Amino acid sequence: MRDQRLEGVWHVLAPDTPDTPLVLDSPHSGIEFPTEFRPIAPFADVRGPEDSFIHEIHSAAPGMGGVLLRALFPRIYIDPNRMARDLDPDQIDGDWPDPLEPGKKTAHGMGLIWSKAPSDADLYDRKLTVAEIKHRIETYLVPYQAKLKEELDRAFDHFGGVWHVNCHSMPRITTARGPEGKAGLIRPDFVIGTLDGEAAGEEFTELVRATLAGFGYDVRVNENYKGVELIRAFSDPAANRHSLQIEINRGLYMDEKSGWRSENFEILKGQMGEMIAVLADYAKAQVC
Repeated sequence: MRDQRLEGVWHVLAPDTPDTPLVLDSPHSGIEFPTEFRPIAPFADVRGPEDSFIHEIHSAAPGMGGVLLRALFPRIYIDPNRMARDLDPDQIDGDWPDPLEPGKKTAHGMGLIWSKAPSDADLYDRKLTVAEIKHRIETYLVPYQAKLKEELDRAFDHFGGVWHVNCHSMPRITTARGPEGKAGLIRPDFVIGTLDGEAAGEEFTELVRATLAGFGYDVRVNENYKGVELIRAFSDPAANRHSLQIEINRGLYMDEKSGWRSENFEILKGQMGEMIAVLADYAKAQVC
């Protein structure tokens, strides 16, 4: 088994030789906080955006011939599922040397580098310097995205195709800052995002949807969570490069108040292992 780690940045588990063109990544489950990260918001609030335990839920992938890559740093420090130019100029102390392209979430403090905690409390008591932001981009963002591309390219070069699952979680209940734009709604069990079909083929998407629905879950496709940078940057369905995002409702597997696994955790983990097996068999069959 190939077990590689870039300290504090990423960890990958995979067979020594690619066995199936299936790559999973969990960019938001990291909990190794850099020493220079000094937020003023309460720690429980800082942990709020974390995709807790998502890499554990998908841990069957390497044993089934796939790749499992995860980020080790927290997304609230810097989000590897964003472009490097997704910054709010008002959060920068100094003149940024390159053009910026802040996304919709950046206005709410949830861009490349978060400025607000989930409670809408300020994350810092100051602006971040150009040097600080560049350090985060160069030390964390760029290496994670480069490693994901490397793993996808490795599978593609070996098989002539690659199927990528970008793994996430979502809070059970919506907030006013969420993509739904309204607080208090109960989210579906799963949402599959494909950038409205631009990042993954219909057959792959339907296989994921049908497999999850077969367990009895409420599964939506491209509803509020369509996917962001990591499926956009490396996908090209016409060239047999497929990427989709899966959002899992945290209420299915954890107690959001305590932040710990619920009694349903192992059940869901087993079901996701079954889904991974289905996807691994499908991906192999496409390149045989």
